[in-house]
Amino acid sequence: MASALSVTALRKSFGSVHAVAGLDLDVPEGTCVGLLGPNGAGKSTTMRMLTGQTRPDSGEISVLGFRLPRESKQARAQMGVVPQLDNLDTTLSARDNLRIFARLYRVPAAERDAAVARGLEIARLTARADAVVTALSGGMRRRLLIARALLHGPRLLLLDEPTVGLDPQVRQELWAMIDGLRTEGTSILMTTHYIEEAERLADTVTIVAAGEAVDEGPPAELVARHAGREVREVYGPPARLEEVEGAARAAGFSTRRTGTSVAILGAEGAGDRLPEGETRASRLEDVFVKLTGEEVA
Repeated sequence: MASALSVTALRKSFGSVHAVAGLDLDVPEGTCVGLLGPNGAGKSTTMRMLTGQTRPDSGEISVLGFRLPRESKQARAQMGVVPQLDNLDTTLSARDNLRIFARLYRVPAAERDAAVARGLEIARLTARADAVVTALSGGMRRRLLIARALLHGPRLLLLDEPTVGLDPQVRQELWAMIDGLRTEGTSILMTTHYIEEAERLADTVTIVAAGEAVDEGPPAELVARHAGREVREVYGPPARLEEVEGAARAAGFSTRRTGTSVAILGAEGAGDRLPEGETRASRLEDVFVKLTGEEVA
């Protein structure tokens, strides 16, 4: 399958801080790839390099067949970008925000009204088209940002933390919107630190830590590879948890500590070789914590 986006040995440092340290990344055409990592893992720096806002120190970037940063202008013309921070013009209406970007994206004049109407429909804001942005809820504004990025029919969509700061109900609503784009064949790269978001939307996930990829693959395959089918969760005070960790590791099992519990990975069929606890299905969060050593932000 051809790649909509390909990154090889990408590096970027700020003084002594290695924000991106040899990252390899691939987004096959028509798929959604989740770039998953804790805060400070280099996700936003990577996004800035992919959009030509920051020049890499070394490495290769190919976006839709264009080499960056040399051909970043041509690449940007065929991609849509949804930033982490809301940068809508709050003095304008939803409709006028889309009108301005239709011109900036060089949508032909004869097609602009239709593109704006389609954007309002995608954002489900047709009835609120003339409302000033400040009158829109957080979820409406995020939908408008996504619709704005789609005005010119981009082949690739970059989503930088698309549901950051939103409540669970609104997040679910936006997931349905993004999932619809994926099923229509839009290539998507999405950075997130919401584990459930990556598990729900991404065809494949690349987990990054300290600026480099530590593993990648479909979520279910990552879970099977690193966490097995079942996890045994044991709760207790710190002294008890240390005892459980020691016993599990002595028996050859991996563990992860979360708050007042220890999760023992790959516990299926362990029987009485492990301390008693609650058994549950393994999930991507177990893999994330195991590979990055970080709590979910």
